Amino acid sequence: MSQTINERRVWHESCMSCSGSAYASPEGCPDDNDRIPMNLSEFLDKVKKTLAWHAGRAQRAWRSWAWSLSRRPAQRPIIVVGCSRAGTTLVYKTLSESGEIGSLQRETHDWWSDLHPPADKHWDTHALDAADAGPADRDTASRYFYAGTCKHRWVDKNNQNGLCVPYLHALFPDAVFVFVKRSPGDNLNSLIEGWKKPDEFATWSKALPERVAVENGTLTQWCFFLAKGWRDYLEVPVEDVAAFQYEAINRAILDARATIPPGQWVEVFYEDFLRDPTATFRRLFEGCGLTFDAATQARCADALDVPYNAFSEIRLDKWKDGRNRERIERVMPRVAEVAARMGYR
Repeated sequence: MSQTINERRVWHESCMSCSGSAYASPEGCPDDNDRIPMNLSEFLDKVKKTLAWHAGRAQRAWRSWAWSLSRRPAQRPIIVVGCSRAGTTLVYKTLSESGEIGSLQRETHDWWSDLHPPADKHWDTHALDAADAGPADRDTASRYFYAGTCKHRWVDKNNQNGLCVPYLHALFPDAVFVFVKRSPGDNLNSLIEGWKKPDEFATWSKALPERVAVENGTLTQWCFFLAKGWRDYLEVPVEDVAAFQYEAINRAILDARATIPPGQWVEVFYEDFLRDPTATFRRLFEGCGLTFDAATQARCADALDVPYNAFSEIRLDKWKDGRNRERIERVMPRVAEVAARMGYR
């Protein structure tokens, strides 16, 4: 049955690409060949989401203005650090469920990179040190997170945080750092698989000035983060890049640990979440100064039932019977020292 003009008008009035644009008539929409008419329920749902988006934007603007009246810095923010694919998302999402802190419920690498563009350091690294911190940065971050969460205490996580512990500590001297550690075999395996998903892990790297030709040129977008020396790995097998990234970011975190007061540093093994999730989350929450009540305990007990961003089933030492075993065994000696410092022997 052909569409009526009214059907198409409902469809296109809800289309974000047409709304307010030159496509005043349904016939002019560039998405005609890709869309199907939506029914009234779908249309109302889209209107609801659009109104909610604008309401959220207005609310953030109001909070930003309100913050400017007090200029109150963030208080004891929680910063999750660790290698990419180490379980940091699991920790971040679970901490985000605490009503005592705020969370943007998303990674913030783009925002921090806008504050300190990697191009300013010639794309050498995502790392920031204490010299990069200043009152303006502290105010900007405090305002941004308060506007997004309505909390002066919040949790943050992104792939680059582990390279920026000195900077973040200088910015927020009372911050609590949560270091998530994962065994080298499983972490390397997950990094290797992650490199095959550039749409997810390389969205930030399209502006890189160098040509990336990892794995005989089959992987052309740099994933996760830039550590100093990354240009030496532009044309190597993917397991070499994974080993470099695992070693570089964990070493940076371990080196920075000595500068953080013990009461502001919490370490967790990813494997402990698999062995005893309730006890491990309890230790994590209490280490961050957060309440671990019965409702929180119930959520944590089921946290692994619906894994965040897992490529396959969650289990220990799955790399040993996976397709990347020989690759990982070849590079394992390169990460042995840092793994031992982390507690893996």
